[in-house]
Amino acid sequence: MRVVCRYVAREIWLAVAFVLVGFLALFGFFDFVNELDDVGKAGYQLQHALAFVLLSLPGHIYELMPIAALIGTVYALSQLASNSEFTAMRAAGLGPIRALYAIFRVGVVFAGVTLLVGELVIAPADQMAQRVRMSALGSAVTGEFRSGLWIKDTLRAGAGSEERQRFVNIARLTPDVGLRGVRVFEFDDTMHLTEVMEAASGRFSPPGSWLLTDVTRIKVVPETGSVDYPTIGVQRTMIPELLWRSELTPALLGVLMVAPERMSGWNLLSYIGHLRENRQDASRYEIAMWQKIVYPFAVLVMMALALPSAYMQIRSGGVGLKVFGGIMLGIVFHFLNGLFTHLGLLNTWPAWIAVSIPSAVAFLIAMGMLYRVGRVR
Repeated sequence: MRVVCRYVAREIWLAVAFVLVGFLALFGFFDFVNELDDVGKAGYQLQHALAFVLLSLPGHIYELMPIAALIGTVYALSQLASNSEFTAMRAAGLGPIRALYAIFRVGVVFAGVTLLVGELVIAPADQMAQRVRMSALGSAVTGEFRSGLWIKDTLRAGAGSEERQRFVNIARLTPDVGLRGVRVFEFDDTMHLTEVMEAASGRFSPPGSWLLTDVTRIKVVPETGSVDYPTIGVQRTMIPELLWRSELTPALLGVLMVAPERMSGWNLLSYIGHLRENRQDASRYEIAMWQKIVYPFAVLVMMALALPSAYMQIRSGGVGLKVFGGIMLGIVFHFLNGLFTHLGLLNTWPAWIAVSIPSAVAFLIAMGMLYRVGRVR
C-alpha cells in the first residue's frame, strides 16, 4: 500500500506543479501586457516591467495554490481512473479514507508552501515591485484622498497613558518610506487643538523619531478674556530641522504600500494593535489576518473535494469534463472567498467566521461526497 500511496502522490505532485506553472505563465503574461502601457514613460523601461512582473509572481502563487491543487488533483485522479489504475488500487484495498490520507500527505506540503510564501515572500516582493515601478516612473504613494494619507497617532507617557492625540497628514510617501508634505494636528486630552506643524519632508531616525526638515510650528496659546468670550493666540516658529517623536514607524507606514491581503501575519498583527490603540476600525486587517491562518487549509479542502472525481464513472467527456468541473469549482470557491470577506465587513461578522465559511462548506461537501462513494463502493 505504501507503493500505491507514493505512486498517487507522485502523479498529484506532477499534475499540480504543471497546473501551477501554467497559471503563473498566464497571469504573468497578463501582468506584462498591462505594464506595457507605462513602458516608455519617464524612466520606466522594459526591464522594469519584467522585474515588476517577476516580483508579482509570489502573490499569484499564494492566490492560485488552492485552485491549482484542486485542478491538478482532479486531473491526476481522473487519469488514474480512466486508465483503470484507480480501480485496481481500490481492489487492492485503497478505500476512501486511505486515499484521503495519501492525498493529504501531499497537501500538507502544498499548504506549508502556501503559508511560507504568504508570510515570508509576498510582502517584501510586493513592496520591492512597487518601489521598482514608482522609482522608474518618478512617482510616490498617495492616499485615497486628494490631501494624501491620514493617520491617527497617539503619543503616550512613560506609564503608557495617553499624553496627546495627533492626526498626521502625509501628502506623499516615497518608495523608501520617506515623507513629503507632512502636517500634524495635535490635541490635548480634552480634544482642544494645541499645535499645528508643517514640514516639507521627513526621514525616520531610530529608535522612535522622525527628522523633519523646513518645519513650521504654530502653537495655540490661551489668552486672557471673559468667560463667555475666551480668546486664544498663536505663536509661529520656523525651524530648519526638528526631531519629532512618534509611535509611527516605517514598518507601519510601509503596510500602506501593500494590500492587507498581501501583508505578512506579523505585520498585520502589529498594525491591528496600532489601530486598536488609536480606537480605529481594524476589521479589514482582522479579516486579512484570519485569511492568513485559514487559507493554507483551503489547499487541503480543495484536494479533498477533488477525490470523489476518481470514483465518478463518466463515459462521455472523460478527463476533460472532470477537469472542467474542477476549474468551475475553483472559480466558485475563489468568488465565495471574496463574497464572504465583503459580507463580513458589511455585517460586522467575527473575522474568523467570515473567512472560514467557504472552506467549511467545501469541506462538508467533500466529506458528504466521499461518504456517498464509500457506501456505493
